[in-house]
Amino acid sequence: MNLENIIKELREYYKENNKTLIDKVSIERDPFKVLISCILSQRTKDEITEKVTNNLFSVISSPEDLIKIEDKELEKILYSIGFYKVKAKRLKEISKILIDKYNGSVPDDLEELLKLPGVGRKTANIVITKGFNKDGIAVDTHVHRISNRLGFVKTKKPEDTEINLRKIVPKKYWIELNDYLVNFGKKICTPISPKCSICPIEKYCKKVGVKKFR
Repeated sequence: MNLENIIKELREYYKENNKTLIDKVSIERDPFKVLISCILSQRTKDEITEKVTNNLFSVISSPEDLIKIEDKELEKILYSIGFYKVKAKRLKEISKILIDKYNGSVPDDLEELLKLPGVGRKTANIVITKGFNKDGIAVDTHVHRISNRLGFVKTKKPEDTEINLRKIVPKKYWIELNDYLVNFGKKICTPISPKCSICPIEKYCKKVGVKKFR
């Protein structure tokens, strides 16, 4: 398997521009801001999430701050985000739990994070890796698709992809893997008609499931 070669080549390819949405809106890598950013990004375009999240972080920086905001004011800030009313309610719920159960701090344990409303394995792993710099593999649609396309795994669900990647990817690459594959999936290895002609790792790819490419 050329897994390590692929990761190294993607690292070189993206060394000048590998910022993800979480990097842009949570520069200080505060676990709370990483968590909030992930919740708001669900079913929303990155550019909208970035703008709205930065607006929110200009007025709040902790669960205590968020709890104090009036519901209508919070909804107004989140208005451009998909399902903004649902997400406003969820942010309040999460903040209350963090205050009541975790002394206002975000837990650094995957299983504890999964107990929070609206937090799935992808979000939990991003908080672990981006917020705490601890080992984890965040698998979204891009990571799931590309891992199967390259032939790393043969899975139907992102959760299964994560479990399998944990078995085959050396831990030293866990944290950075998501960053590379997300950028790669958005710009080159797209769901339909991937740009294989300009792909830096095309020579390694098994093109599993690819029927048409550019």
